[in-house]
Amino acid sequence: MICKFDIVLFFSFIYVNRHDMGNDQNEIYSKVVRAGKRTYFFDIKATKGNDLYLTLTESKKTYNEDGEGSYQKHKIFLYKEDFEKFKDGLDDVLNKIEELKNQ
Repeated sequence: MICKFDIVLFFSFIYVNRHDMGNDQNEIYSKVVRAGKRTYFFDIKATKGNDLYLTLTESKKTYNEDGEGSYQKHKIFLYKEDFEKFKDGLDDVLNKIEELKNQ
């Protein structure tokens, strides 16, 4: 069963209080998901105009020939005007994966 997440509803309940945001003036909330060799960061941030947006970051530790570690990062910025289309696309592909697994 796929749980659907209403990203538009989620963002509509967030009140941005710049006095409580700490050092990173535009970071509102962060969720870290560790998944094997990868770590995913879901960060809600605010623009100067208090519009909310989401950054999705995939971080993976890699090693060079000397054995020194470094992190590869890939980042996606998702803006409020794209939340609904992104959510619809994600729901669609997750439902398709579930459908294909059940065949």
